[in-house]
Amino acid sequence: MQCHEVDYEIFGSDLQIVEIVLDPGESVVAEAGSMNYMEEGISFEARMGDGSKPNDGFLGKLFKAGKRMLSGESLFMTHFTNEGHREQRVAFAAPYPGKIIAIDMDKIGGELTCQKDSFLCAALGTEVTMAFNKRLGSGFFGGEGFILQKLRGDGMAFVHAGGTVTKKKLNGETLRVDTGCIVAFTGNIDYDIERAGNLKSMVLGGEGMFLATLRGHGTVLLQSLPFSRLADRVLAHAPSAGGSSVGEGSVLGGFGDMFGDS
Repeated sequence: MQCHEVDYEIFGSDLQIVEIVLDPGESVVAEAGSMNYMEEGISFEARMGDGSKPNDGFLGKLFKAGKRMLSGESLFMTHFTNEGHREQRVAFAAPYPGKIIAIDMDKIGGELTCQKDSFLCAALGTEVTMAFNKRLGSGFFGGEGFILQKLRGDGMAFVHAGGTVTKKKLNGETLRVDTGCIVAFTGNIDYDIERAGNLKSMVLGGEGMFLATLRGHGTVLLQSLPFSRLADRVLAHAPSAGGSSVGEGSVLGGFGDMFGDS
């Protein structure tokens, strides 16, 4: 496998963008809708599949695209190619506050398992497939952590995470994690779902009924604020969901809303 060699730069501290520098003829693949801007010489095309195996027939591409649909992703991926005669740039943005993580796939053994929503873009030649965990418990109780994506390649890949990102090195130890807090882990990590303590802890502990357990030798990336957790808090405090409107920035507060609605 030989991925295109791309240069990049990440801008910002929280709501970040990654700018990819493409030499003439180089390409990058990305999730649909993640492009922020691109220079004049860049062309783009929505294609079925990641383009990692150009010799695959229609049925092969359809099968891989179908697996992506099962994971909730788009049937198509967008391919951006530099068709000019000099370096050109295309940039991609994360869809919610957090960090963009650049990963040199060649340095981690060529394989990375990540949350289905964390993949942002990668050099052409990177294979992006769906990966189910072999244990049924992960399927029934894993929540966000069940449907995972597997990246394979030897080029640069970019994933995004919510909040602060921490890196944990495992040397045979076990790490127990909220399923939504997993961003990605390298190929030698074994993943499963286990009960979160006794019945009282499961029901009243506030940490969910099940936790992910990660064992083995490798690297785990964790996020402090999964998007699902952020969305739950926003919905819980929305007036339409029973929350209260406190009228930030206004002396009149909620009283002023009476006139705004008229």
